[in-house]
Amino acid sequence: MSRIGKLPVEFAADISVSTNGNVITFAKGKNSIDLDTKGNVDFSLEGNILTFATKSQEKAHRAFWGTYRALAQNIVVGLTTGYTKQLEINGVGYRAAVKGRVLNLQLGHSHDINYDLPEGLEAAVEKNVITLKSHDKQTLGQVAAEIRSFRPPEPYKGKGVKYMEEHIVRKAGKTAKK
Repeated sequence: MSRIGKLPVEFAADISVSTNGNVITFAKGKNSIDLDTKGNVDFSLEGNILTFATKSQEKAHRAFWGTYRALAQNIVVGLTTGYTKQLEINGVGYRAAVKGRVLNLQLGHSHDINYDLPEGLEAAVEKNVITLKSHDKQTLGQVAAEIRSFRPPEPYKGKGVKYMEEHIVRKAGKTAKK
């Protein structure tokens, strides 16, 4: 039995939640996110509490129970407080700048990388730290992973783009063998 799935999702009065068939729509201000359950779980909305239940005792339905509850909770947290991810750039000559809705990265390639930021995501650059903010946790994580993939950190000098909380395991160079 899912321990996560049993917990109700509580949301503030300023978040409007509506259901249409298998789709749950969360909205606050101009931000709106849809959660499509694809008929894998049952849900009920009573006041400002959303609860989930399994469709049946099949293994797949029990697995979806906790998953959809966690996704709904992430949406509520994103609409109330938002999510932030920070990326650190290490390397001589490696730079980043934000120009409108485009993140310009200079990461040692022969060309600059211009990354178009999706709607609902804000980026700021201060020294060698890129700060990404969004109300959508999935989009934020995807964009951060794509930016990191342009120049992942290497293990010898640590040059590249890494998450702020990430620890790079360093390797010794050739001279360590002597």
